[in-house]
Amino acid sequence: EVQLVESGGGLVQGGGSLRLSCAASGFTFDDYGIGWFRQAPGKEREGVSCISSSDSITYYTDSVKGRFTISSDNAKNTVYLQMNSLKPEDTAVYYCAAIGAELLSATNKWYDGLMYDYWGQGTQVTVSS
Repeated sequence: EVQLVESGGGLVQGGGSLRLSCAASGFTFDDYGIGWFRQAPGKEREGVSCISSSDSITYYTDSVKGRFTISSDNAKNTVYLQMNSLKPEDTAVYYCAAIGAELLSATNKWYDGLMYDYWGQGTQVTVSS
């Protein structure tokens, strides 16, 4: 059974930090990239970051560059999203998802949720002002 399980969300003051984790199981981790998406109430889902498990190429949306860092521990089949200098506009439910590594490499459409095969259940991040 394929599973992506997010953890690490919570309530934090503006300027603070959180580290999200995405634990993957049920598929060959090295054959996939893992992306992070977020969705705030009333807004569309947004691609935040992605990492290719095979070659560790990383991607970020402009609004989080310099503040968020994605990393992967292939031995643990886990991807992390370190979020620093958090802002109230980062408040959202954060989801991790898996995209085929070949598809990611061929298209670079890491930000397109339709490209992803598997999704986690999400974790809430709330940043107070």
